[in-house]
Amino acid sequence: MDKKVIAVIMGGGRGSRLHPLTKERCKPAVPLAGKYRLVDIPISNCLNSEINRIYLLTQFNTASLHRHIKEAYRFDPFGGGTVDILSAEQTEKGDNWYQGTADAVRQNIHHFANGDYDYILILSGDQLYRMDFRDILKEHVDSKADVTVSAIPFPVSQVEGLGLMRVNDDLEISEFVEKPTDPNVIDGLAISESIESGLKTKSEGEKRCLASMGIYVFNRNTMEEALSGDATDFGKEVIPGLLGSCKLSSYVFEGYWEDIGTVKAFFEANLQLADPFPQFNFFSEGNPVYTRARYLPASKINRCSINHVIVGDGCIITDSYLKRCVIGIRSTLREGARLENVVMMGADIFESADDRERNRREGIPDIGVGMNCEIKNAIIDKGARIGHNVRLNPKGKLDGYSKDGVFVRDGVICVTKNAIVPDNTIA
Repeated sequence: MDKKVIAVIMGGGRGSRLHPLTKERCKPAVPLAGKYRLVDIPISNCLNSEINRIYLLTQFNTASLHRHIKEAYRFDPFGGGTVDILSAEQTEKGDNWYQGTADAVRQNIHHFANGDYDYILILSGDQLYRMDFRDILKEHVDSKADVTVSAIPFPVSQVEGLGLMRVNDDLEISEFVEKPTDPNVIDGLAISESIESGLKTKSEGEKRCLASMGIYVFNRNTMEEALSGDATDFGKEVIPGLLGSCKLSSYVFEGYWEDIGTVKAFFEANLQLADPFPQFNFFSEGNPVYTRARYLPASKINRCSINHVIVGDGCIITDSYLKRCVIGIRSTLREGARLENVVMMGADIFESADDRERNRREGIPDIGVGMNCEIKNAIIDKGARIGHNVRLNPKGKLDGYSKDGVFVRDGVICVTKNAIVPDNTIA
């Protein structure tokens, strides 16, 4: 399979809906589940599907992502594998930023021109799911499709912001509508009874539509022809434009899938990982999620009350109360800290005794959470310094609230990367 297929992962645009988490990094580089990055999900799905020629297209705040890819994905010289980052670049043909998903592939298609492949797999860099891409590729080949779109059944009340498709009983796509808002249009795109009866998951009384997951398989020649024009986006232009001239099929995926495009979605997707039986399970034998090997010590937890918590490597947590939290690598929580519904991303360094003494002289807190802090419904980004006796809670605060590196977005407190939150702050 790896001799036939290349995978292209979309790094996303400015990631404005994930701001402030994307203030200094692109979406695929946002930390996930205490030790991973979002980009590890599509890359791991590829590697577990025996696809090892992977291209990552990026253009905004790429330094953190470049560093992670360089440290995490090193292949031996005999297997022909690579995770290659392709950023927007100036060439003789143009010097424009990527104008959309299709334009990003168009600007880089010359990098693939001499490759030995028949199919190109298009993926997103900000989704949480586990899929064996060999299944969609097999269905694509067996159906003799030119393009296959991976789709997931969604109740009609939850399809806002998603591309929807109408399919025939053989799963060939007959209509594709990008992000419809008219209830009558959505209702008209509902899955037929014959298709609904063949699905493993069953509807709970509400009609369902097939929503695009932003995962596409193109035949090589179809992709080259589709990008010969000026279309800039796959969902808005390329896929609808191919209807009637090419065979478009859908592949129905019925597992867990979350588009982590907003602060709220990111927050909830992380916290559900701490549940006893999470919808996405990192503890999967034979299908690991790969990431950078950091060689950190095991975490040290002293006299704590912990309930439904994920703790990454290299943490020191002392006399703290944690309930439904994700605690990232190198996190430090000091005596009396109380965290509930908190995603803490950790830190990039361990502070030495000299570092802490310098902090005292400069009047700034140490990295981590200080003594006697109470934090609820929050995301604490990497390297944040939260002083003693701090109270953070979004309750009663409107989106856009801002104070001392603390923002409220989608009803969630966000402490920005490397922020300094002084002692006794209440926000």
